[in-house]
Amino acid sequence: MKHFNFFKFSCCCLLFFLSKIEISFAQTDKFNLYSQTSEVAGFIIQYDQDLIAIRNFYSPVTLGRGGYANYSRNQPLNSPEQRKRLVEIDNSYLDQLAKLDFDAMSIYGKVDYVLLKRNIDDHLRDLAIEEKQYGQLTKYIPFADKLYQLEKGRRRGVTVNGQEVAGMLNSVNKEIKAVSENLKKIESLDMPLATFAEQAVKGLQARLKGVNEFYQGYDPLYSWWVPEPYETLDSALMAYAKLLKSKGKLTTSQKDDGSGITGVPIGREELIRQLQAEMINYNPEELIEIANKEFAWCDKELLKASQEMGFKDDWKSAQEKVKNSYVPAGSQPELILKLYNDAQRFIKEYDLMDIPPIADETWAMVMMTPERQLVNPFFTGGTEISISYPTSTMSHEDKLMSMRGNNPYFSRGTVQHELVPGHHLQYYMSSHYKTYRENFRTAFYTEGWALYWELLLYDKGFAKTPEERIGMLFWRMHRCARIIFSLNYHLGKWTPQQCINFLVDRVGHEKANAEGEVRRSFEGGYSPLYQVAYLLGGLQIWSLKNELVDNGKMTYKKFHDLMMKENNIPVEMLRATLTNQPPTRDFKTKWKFYSSK
Repeated sequence: MKHFNFFKFSCCCLLFFLSKIEISFAQTDKFNLYSQTSEVAGFIIQYDQDLIAIRNFYSPVTLGRGGYANYSRNQPLNSPEQRKRLVEIDNSYLDQLAKLDFDAMSIYGKVDYVLLKRNIDDHLRDLAIEEKQYGQLTKYIPFADKLYQLEKGRRRGVTVNGQEVAGMLNSVNKEIKAVSENLKKIESLDMPLATFAEQAVKGLQARLKGVNEFYQGYDPLYSWWVPEPYETLDSALMAYAKLLKSKGKLTTSQKDDGSGITGVPIGREELIRQLQAEMINYNPEELIEIANKEFAWCDKELLKASQEMGFKDDWKSAQEKVKNSYVPAGSQPELILKLYNDAQRFIKEYDLMDIPPIADETWAMVMMTPERQLVNPFFTGGTEISISYPTSTMSHEDKLMSMRGNNPYFSRGTVQHELVPGHHLQYYMSSHYKTYRENFRTAFYTEGWALYWELLLYDKGFAKTPEERIGMLFWRMHRCARIIFSLNYHLGKWTPQQCINFLVDRVGHEKANAEGEVRRSFEGGYSPLYQVAYLLGGLQIWSLKNELVDNGKMTYKKFHDLMMKENNIPVEMLRATLTNQPPTRDFKTKWKFYSSK
């Protein structure tokens, strides 16, 4: 008992020490427990795991390979019961957070508190929107509750009456015929409602499949009565989902403008809400103004390079010469390796960052498929670099456009963006430090960090020749253009074709590459703010670098190391941590990070 009491006393002392210690942003103590955790880390882990448990349990379960349960985590629509439980879980965690002693927390705990509460509030908002949409949908799926109840019994193995189940499925099939006939008389549905309804019916189909796989062959009466009405209903649900989708009507802003690209502009109000959630304290018009200022700086730099190449102010001709420097087919992977090594030597020469040896060792290469190149005309990265270059199946024109768009000078500024110290290093470091922050991930840090290195390397003179400067400036203009065209599109001011033309005329994109870029932005599953996050996130980190490194408070190495070890969180929260400015419990974004000086 004495040993137990001493252990309790020791733990209490440790907790007291952690709650009181003041840790400066420059401290590097390798035994600092806050390098991996905080007072709120346990809540974050428990919350994430509870959501996973609820989603797994209440989602359709079918049999995967080997007969193991396959949980549909990406189920597009929660059941009413599942949605209710998720709301209850969210509210229970908000109650627990409210009881924590916020003022006694370290800065790391306060940052985690603010971010966890933000995530829960956003999730509750999404569930409320889903509940409202479901209320508008019920008249199109009057049979849903019967199927939800059948699945509810399956989760606990309730013994069913096969004849009754067959009769119920048969009656549902008749209901679908009736609502289908009524739906055919309706000219159209609002596209979001039609899409939501289609997802709901597919969800019911998946739940019914899970029920059938559970009982079929194991319950004799079920196996005798149900197979035929089940197959009939399964086909009817599939056909009804297609009918609902076909009734969806695009608004004027959503219709194909001749480019073959469609999307859903979200409007100014929703843009501002999402910007606030991402802790970006600017409205869309202010961000477009920032992009135009950055574009003007690029224009001046581009004209200098064009003049040095002997093209005077004809920068497009200078860019054409750069584009035609492409390497022969089959040689692009070798070029990638050379460009990677060039960047690493430069980073070491200027003592910018210590690269973990295993991160440097373990990046890989893959070749991008022709299909993926339709939406990713340039190489992408992460744990590996996916190389975009022509394949034998492409047309002659597409081959040339791909080779010209991925020439050595354009690629020079972006290999390290995808690998080290960009995305590959991000994946490596985020798997080693504060892994519980995974669900705080934001594109403004993910893409901002990689873009920041493009800005920093250019500033340090990585592009030595005018051709190299034109190559790196192409991407910088591209990032400016992304802000301008994507925000104008979501504000309802530009069509996809106008966005394509802007990339071709203003940045110098190949037509096919511009089409791929716009298609990726609006049809590639990216959030409306994803494309603006590159340059804006980079400018956020650049501003923080000015505040800490340029003012002599940190070395580049220390700055970069501390940033990476905080994992992927909004840059304003990184700033709070690195400058030792704890956020308040009711934190609202307020940082104005941009200065054109």
